[in-house]
Amino acid sequence: MNDAEARAPRDVRGAPPARDFELSCPVPLPPGEQVLLGHGSGGKLTAQLIRDLFVPVFGGSELRRLGDAAVVEVGGQRLAFTTDGFVVQPPFFPGSNIGELAVNGTVNDLAMMGARPLFLSAALILEEGLPMEVLGTVVASMASACERAGVQLVTGDTKVVERGGADGLFVTTSGVGIVPEGIDVGPDLCRPGDAVIVSGPVGSHGVAVMSRRAGIEFEAEVESDSAPLTSVVQAMLGAGRVRCLRDATRGGLASVLNELAESSGVSITVEDRAIPVLGPVRAACEMLGLDPLYVANEGVCVAVVAPEDAGAVLEAARTDPLASSAAIVGEVGTGPATVRLRTALGTTRPLLMLAGDQLPRIC
Repeated sequence: MNDAEARAPRDVRGAPPARDFELSCPVPLPPGEQVLLGHGSGGKLTAQLIRDLFVPVFGGSELRRLGDAAVVEVGGQRLAFTTDGFVVQPPFFPGSNIGELAVNGTVNDLAMMGARPLFLSAALILEEGLPMEVLGTVVASMASACERAGVQLVTGDTKVVERGGADGLFVTTSGVGIVPEGIDVGPDLCRPGDAVIVSGPVGSHGVAVMSRRAGIEFEAEVESDSAPLTSVVQAMLGAGRVRCLRDATRGGLASVLNELAESSGVSITVEDRAIPVLGPVRAACEMLGLDPLYVANEGVCVAVVAPEDAGAVLEAARTDPLASSAAIVGEVGTGPATVRLRTALGTTRPLLMLAGDQLPRIC
């Protein structure tokens, strides 16, 4: 036995582990690199992981579009399909919980492709010792969220892991919806001159979770904005040419804008004063040292709209109570792919993609 063989890992009987296959990775990942919390932040590390590992390995033109859901054709019918995992900590926070969040998050991913969500599945990973009362509350919240969103949860799975293996519970949901004829939206369709619309105040969800996580109470409680956005999206789609829709979740508004700029090869300039932020959220962000433009949302979407239809689409969105504070916040320009924020002083500064893990475990 040579030195290399002696140092190789061995099973309980002292034999080297069997190799059923040789791992061949086409991605030049640095040796010894490990997964970090930032890889799940929705920012630069997440984008790098998707671009450098998942897309090259799995390929496919639809995956490469990097939309909130995939749009596939089956029997002449266009279907939107998505899946999402929820590991938010803590699982209960002001205004919502992990169960309702899982339903709304998946419904919204379908809605961002212009689809009418229809059916969901759910997989629950439960930790041994989780109180049945907690599980019952989460499941009841999921059922209520499905009813509100007009979808049915039709199948699922349950697994249990040892104590300490799941922080109580994790939820994975998948969803299917129908994309009506004539609807075509995607992150690669933004064009110079388009208007950028935000459907509501940003940052509420992330601040609600962080306040509970940190045990901080504010004079005015900040609640998660978790809600199904199907009705808002359908109103906008019916009012004019909507080119792109994105759910501004992990990484917040700033990261979503950077994703759109990169996918479409355009620049985007947004006005700081035009972006709606609730007063208590802004104050909480100042206290916690956060930028609300990078804080997660679960009931806010970004719409990129043809300039001639921007006013009509905005007014249509505002007819829905969930988007009564919708606003035109910026404009798409020519490339290169950059995002700039125009401040109240009239100066501009780069609005970069989230680099680290400002808010890990937020959804």
